[in-house]
Amino acid sequence: MILLGRSLCLPSPATVQELFSVARDANIIPDISLDPVLTTFLSMDSSAALQHQYAFLQQSMSREQQTEFSLSLTGQLGGSSRVTYGGVGVVALALSMLFDQVAQQVRMQRSTERDLSTQSSQAKRIFGISTSSRIGLIIQSYLSLIPGIANNQEKMAETTELYDNWLKLELIDHYERMTTKKRMSSVSMQQWLTGAAFHLHMRIHQVRLQSVPLGSAESLRLSYKMGLSRLVQGYTAYLRRNIQETAAPGPRKPKTRTASGPRHTDTSSITNVTCSINQLFNVSLASPSTSTDRFNKTTSSNSTAEISRSCKTHGSREGFGVKVSKGNDNTAVGIVNRKTLTNSTEYSREKDVGMLGLLAIEPLRNVSHNVQHYPCESPAIQQALVTRIINAQDLERNRNFFLCPEKVFHSLLRQRNDFELKTETKTVN
Repeated sequence: MILLGRSLCLPSPATVQELFSVARDANIIPDISLDPVLTTFLSMDSSAALQHQYAFLQQSMSREQQTEFSLSLTGQLGGSSRVTYGGVGVVALALSMLFDQVAQQVRMQRSTERDLSTQSSQAKRIFGISTSSRIGLIIQSYLSLIPGIANNQEKMAETTELYDNWLKLELIDHYERMTTKKRMSSVSMQQWLTGAAFHLHMRIHQVRLQSVPLGSAESLRLSYKMGLSRLVQGYTAYLRRNIQETAAPGPRKPKTRTASGPRHTDTSSITNVTCSINQLFNVSLASPSTSTDRFNKTTSSNSTAEISRSCKTHGSREGFGVKVSKGNDNTAVGIVNRKTLTNSTEYSREKDVGMLGLLAIEPLRNVSHNVQHYPCESPAIQQALVTRIINAQDLERNRNFFLCPEKVFHSLLRQRNDFELKTETKTVN
């Protein structure tokens, strides 16, 4: 006789894929990848990207808007049409943000209140992180100053050194909180990555301004390369601790009451009691009072309470509800189908009747699901999901940002492209 141990209770790839799809569709898969805007303008292609953005914005405007766009930009740049080092690094990134901001203002005269509300909402984030975070606030504040001081190299060097120190101290503190004070999370990882990438290019720009030696930027890059490796290991361990999954229970046969007495009733079975999330946001729930009225026609109040409890998840208090939660202060509530109760007089009091399974990625990121599998498969499913989620992070691009070859890194240090405003004559019909 061959004994099958727990280690052989493995899920099928289809089960893992289905649960990963559930999490992806509920938008609870974390993303700690560097923002593409950041990696584009902090690269060797920054000058071409800025020229392309500038030309595209002008081409989307009328002739009058183009004139207003150019005049406003010149005013923001201190009356100059040329920006020192405007095509490279943090200066190119600042100009890119300024172009978008001024273009929105030019079009704002015809914007609706909804457009303005959208712009205000977008301004609360920068490169994928919140501007209310200390790292986000430092980055946003520094970038807003650059256009007005870029042509004054002495002022630019002083300001960059000041913000370099602020950001360095915040990143050190942030790193310590994640590694020693159990403050690891997807949000904190993305904040550190964004801050470290931006800080490195602040240091590179100081090399261009000849305010720090070349070795200062090189040592910072090596420091962040090692720090990233340690944080990725910590983040992976964090996901292993936090990813939890329970299977959706299979259907149970209803129990019948056999005891005699005053409460003896017909033992007809209950059918079609299910909770499904196949049609989220598509079916409205009845009010609690309506739900109670319907149940009272067929069953006792005590039984109604048991059915209600059996189909609730995450502390829901109304009808058959399924809550889907995720991080970043966003919460969605899925509405499930309500099936008709038939032949109802008595039913099972098993606590898992009609319940859904639960998949939690990390605090505030969880979703109910109806994927069925053996309960003993959950530990293996959790580990498989860790691998799937880490692979979905595009960590290779994050590593390459700090692991670029020496030749590429020194080419970044030697970038000297200025940027000049030019009037675009092409208009949109």
